[in-house]
Amino acid sequence: MEAFSRNPLFSLVLITILSSWRCVLSSSYLIGMGSHDITGPAADVNMMGYANAEQTAAGIHFRLKARAFIVAEPDGGNRVAFVNLDACMASQIVTIKVIERLKSRYGNLYTENNVAITGIHTHAGPGGYLQYVVYIVTSLGFVRQSFDVLVDGIEKAIVQAHENLHSGEIYVNKGELLNAGVNRSPSAYLNNPTSERSQYKYNVDKSMTLLKFVDDEGGPVGSFNWFATHGTSMSRTNSLISGDNKGAAARFMEDWAEQNGYPKKNAGSLADPFGFITKKYPRRVSNIVPQPNKNFDELIQLASSIEATGGRRLSSISQRIRSNDMPKFVSAFCQSNCGDVSPNVLGTFCIDTGLPCDFNHSTCNGKNELCYGRGPGYPDEFESTRIIADRQFEKAVELFNSASEKIQGKVDSRHIYVDFSQLDVAVTSSKGKQEVIKTCPAAMGFAFAAGTTDGPGAFDFTQGDDTGNPFWRIVRNVLKRPGKKQVACQSPKPILLDTGEMDQPYAWAPAILPLQIIRIGQVVILAVPGEFTTMAGRRLRDAVKTVLIQQGNGEFNSNVHVVIAGLSNTYSQYVTTFEEYEIQRYEGASTLYGPHTLSAYIQEFRKLASALVKGQSVSSTVSPPDLLNKQISLLTPVVLDTTPIGVSFGDVSTDVPENSKFNKGQIVNATFWSACPRNDLLNNGTFALVEMLDSSTNDWVPLYDDDDWCLRFKWFRPSKLSSQSHATLEWRIPENTPTGVYRLRHFGASKRLFGGVSHFTGTSRAFAVL
Repeated sequence: MEAFSRNPLFSLVLITILSSWRCVLSSSYLIGMGSHDITGPAADVNMMGYANAEQTAAGIHFRLKARAFIVAEPDGGNRVAFVNLDACMASQIVTIKVIERLKSRYGNLYTENNVAITGIHTHAGPGGYLQYVVYIVTSLGFVRQSFDVLVDGIEKAIVQAHENLHSGEIYVNKGELLNAGVNRSPSAYLNNPTSERSQYKYNVDKSMTLLKFVDDEGGPVGSFNWFATHGTSMSRTNSLISGDNKGAAARFMEDWAEQNGYPKKNAGSLADPFGFITKKYPRRVSNIVPQPNKNFDELIQLASSIEATGGRRLSSISQRIRSNDMPKFVSAFCQSNCGDVSPNVLGTFCIDTGLPCDFNHSTCNGKNELCYGRGPGYPDEFESTRIIADRQFEKAVELFNSASEKIQGKVDSRHIYVDFSQLDVAVTSSKGKQEVIKTCPAAMGFAFAAGTTDGPGAFDFTQGDDTGNPFWRIVRNVLKRPGKKQVACQSPKPILLDTGEMDQPYAWAPAILPLQIIRIGQVVILAVPGEFTTMAGRRLRDAVKTVLIQQGNGEFNSNVHVVIAGLSNTYSQYVTTFEEYEIQRYEGASTLYGPHTLSAYIQEFRKLASALVKGQSVSSTVSPPDLLNKQISLLTPVVLDTTPIGVSFGDVSTDVPENSKFNKGQIVNATFWSACPRNDLLNNGTFALVEMLDSSTNDWVPLYDDDDWCLRFKWFRPSKLSSQSHATLEWRIPENTPTGVYRLRHFGASKRLFGGVSHFTGTSRAFAVL
């Protein structure tokens, strides 16, 4: 042995082996992160969320992403995959098709049991990707592009995470964020028992729970957090695709991580050498861009000598703008029990008088359409979005930096399908006795049509309506008159739409719902297919936590972290408490399966939690329908794109003024002759680019694209049926933009009359940024 130890080569090999063993032994899990573009059609398609038929996409605020993590036990043990979408909600048909693709690729490695897909609830993403009629009426039915880009993006995000699996560790942290959400239905919350409300300091959940993923070699590689606030900072009149406050927060944190050099070889505590947290507009600035000559006169003269290029054809522009195969830090800001939580934290006011809205019904002189919530940047919805995003981002960074509780324990999951339209539920009666009731087929109440203070409805509907209206009852009966049994079951909800009993041309609402529990050590994620209100979420979390502690044989204690992942795997609207349901605000009217819907969830999740801790399997006796082949689309396809005679696609129609110079903080824009963005979604590409001239090489270097906060791509037609269209690129010059010569560049794809798509590009004249 001594002879071997004196051999330098042997010593080196021995040290290497021991180091590898230490690495393996110190690592709790295999972790992998992935993300992919899921930006849908940026023209003509109705936005999902507000159900406002006039709100159709017409450009991009910033692109949408699917972000995924996979956690696996070493040596072929259990694994789970969690995907967070910059989308309004998950979709049953999307989930079905993603799982089919994963099974085709990996066999039974990833199934509906261990894959959860959830949405952030932005109301600024293209709709038409759900399979039930009531959710695709305003989008004129099914939109294949919206559906396809989601299925493709989710699959690719999971594949990327799978291929990036490395040994690593996970940390959990939790903290309070006080100024990012308020209760938008406080009168309903107050109907919960006083004794219950007294247990909580606030009428919304203020806690954020964050997971920090650390690769053994690459250091920090990602973070996912859960916090409850609606994705309604962007209003019902917005026409730009946007991830709203949570999508923006994710970008801010990913940009921050990139500037801090994550992932990197050696993990360590995060610093903030750039003062990035205090900056108002996080961004991606290429670190290869040199700081040019600061002789302003020379810059202005150089800029004035560079004219617009004019439109020209391209062979392809896909994945060409920002191609980078290096691993990326992935950060997701996931949704939780946000049902009654609004990001419009300044309160609700009447737009005619400026006075506060009626407390009980959120009306102004009896009209719901005059009552709106105000965000912190009022009246600028983009600023409100930024502020709420920034608050979540800063809290996430704080939790990320201070995370010290290491996650340890099993990886496991349980999933089951339950028919909520006729489920036996054991409840306690008003007399304190146990009785068994049934849930109801889905139905929506009159107050559903009143909307919320984030996006009021129309006509004469009001929140808190528990009687209904004779005129709208007649209109309802034309579609489907509910029977006495259904009316009694849903009471005190007056039924406006009996969606659970409507099946022409196919089902209007879901009946069979997926329930899922994911365990990663002491963290337990409840993937729920709806929007739980604050108190409903608290009751569900407490019920599951009790089961875990009482039946877990010591595996769980009071420090177990139970989080709700809302809007997961499919969508079934809202879940309120029994007491909130009685008030029939918007959330109660949108609780589909009757007053005992929450009790049904708690009952079934208790069963799942018990099976999880006891190691028992569960099986479903029902499954949701696959309605893909029954979908109907009434959205008119793109027929033809044209330009005036003598004009090419990509030509500038309104250019940057000649001899222009701009200061940081100002806005630069140019308008181009364009074509419908539905011709090519340009996933992993861009419709808009800001380029900077590298004077040392005379090359144009891309700095910002349509995934950056500071650059907006706006598309419009001169008239609704016109085959001509324009694209305006609007750049708000960030404060840390290098001084230099810049231009705006537009990319697009035009369609010929008899099919076929041609790509094009065009640039503005140059201008100086001082």
